[in-house]
Amino acid sequence: MTTVLVTGGAGFVGAHICKALAARGDRPVVFDNLSAGHEHAVRWGPLVRGDIRSAPDLDRAFAEHRPDAVIHFAANIEVGEGQRLPLRFWDNNVAGVVSLLAAMERAGVAPLVFSSTCAVYGEPDSVPITESESLKPVSVYGRTKLAVEQLLADVASVGGVRYAALRYFNAAGASPDGEIGEEHDPETHLIPNALKAAAGIGGRMKLFGTDYDTRDGTCIRDYVHVMDLADAHLAALDLLLSGTRALTANLGTGHGASVLEVLRAVESVTGLAPPYDVHPRRDGDAPILSADLTHARAVLGFEPKRSDIETIITDAWRFHKRAWGV
Repeated sequence: MTTVLVTGGAGFVGAHICKALAARGDRPVVFDNLSAGHEHAVRWGPLVRGDIRSAPDLDRAFAEHRPDAVIHFAANIEVGEGQRLPLRFWDNNVAGVVSLLAAMERAGVAPLVFSSTCAVYGEPDSVPITESESLKPVSVYGRTKLAVEQLLADVASVGGVRYAALRYFNAAGASPDGEIGEEHDPETHLIPNALKAAAGIGGRMKLFGTDYDTRDGTCIRDYVHVMDLADAHLAALDLLLSGTRALTANLGTGHGASVLEVLRAVESVTGLAPPYDVHPRRDGDAPILSADLTHARAVLGFEPKRSDIETIITDAWRFHKRAWGV
């Protein structure tokens, strides 16, 4: 049995990774300050309440639970907040990882799976996006994630860490049994907000731009089911535990759904049409973002199984109906 310290394990993706770890017999230990995560989502192992910027909190977790590896999710993720509060993002997302790596070094723990993002690419020159695409993030969030990737490469070059940087595209969905799902506050992601609008418990959807050079004029994004992400994290963890020094991989599906296609799928799954209003384009929104999976398939054996948009929305709706009581 492998013991894994999961920082930010009370959050959306982190909780699903804990569920997947436990399902195969590993022991997840959640390390979270619960500033954004939810204690009720910690169900498959102990919770250590602490902050990654606190050396005493981290040392206590490593000493008490003696993890074999770390999977790191703890970060600020809301892009607009990062633009308004860059110091907060750099402090938590980057200084926090410096603190975590130092604690790992003190504890003699080397393997680290890092939750990165396709935001490191910014507005890509071509799609689908390969790992060799130029890295030119346009947001504070993307810049902090890229800075961590560069930090990990530097530390790994002197043997201080073995790492996997997993660049997800649009994480979505929920556990198929409806046990856990997406619970951000505020919620900024399209699918849960469309479900809220359809259920009549959120405001009308804002559709930003209908004049993009896409098949229906709205932006296309690559949605990947959170349980498919979990499979990729476990594969990356196993590679690091077996001695792999470093890897970077895109995690998506290789195709995408437009905003209007998502809204139509929500209506198809729920029987309820989400109301929306059309607004002008937002600055920085690329027409199409999708992942090239060639490398992830070769290195991780990654093949999404639940990431068609209807399955993603069906699983999300199952969770949200229970959570919202609708």
